[in-house]
Amino acid sequence: GYSHWKGQVLNSDELHELYEGLKLNKVNRYDYVLTGYTRDTSFLAMVVDIVQELKQQNSNLVYVCDPVMGDKWNGEGSMYVPKDLLPVYRDKVVPVADIITPNQFEAELLTGRKIHTEKEALEVMDMLHAMGPETVVITSSDLQAPLGNDYLIALGSHRKTKADGTKMTQRIRVESPKVDAVFVGTGDLFAAMLLAWTHKHPNNLKV
Repeated sequence: GYSHWKGQVLNSDELHELYEGLKLNKVNRYDYVLTGYTRDTSFLAMVVDIVQELKQQNSNLVYVCDPVMGDKWNGEGSMYVPKDLLPVYRDKVVPVADIITPNQFEAELLTGRKIHTEKEALEVMDMLHAMGPETVVITSSDLQAPLGNDYLIALGSHRKTKADGTKMTQRIRVESPKVDAVFVGTGDLFAAMLLAWTHKHPNNLKV
């Protein structure tokens, strides 16, 4: 999103080496893991292996996955990562995630379903719940906001299993005033803030 950028794209071997270093120093016990933008399928598959290993050590670990793949511009969606990341996210990553934060386009990619109405968005979120995550947040959409065109809709769904085994789903809609500007990294900020507030209020998505 910027005209200049520096740094490296880590591959799975380099990620594994870093993780081995953490294990050797016994600093590999975590409460949360958050992943975002990546361009490498083997890196993504290695993330799944690491998350599964971390969950064996701490069954309460919460994995927040922002499945960054693409977005819509002027109503047209397109991917800005290699297309072969989609099946890895869909078949391997999402099933081990506890919270996912796709935008509308990414939610459509993961489920193969288009969203035209709020009802369809809820159905898509139910499909995503069925894949594994207890919490699904569609961070932005092109749905019509009840407050008018100057507002952006985000939708959230949190599925809880009560003590008697029955499932309860909390749904929320957030309408935010649109700002007439383009920002880079808002999805990253959203996922990080959601994780921080989930830590404070683990059972109340609305708060």
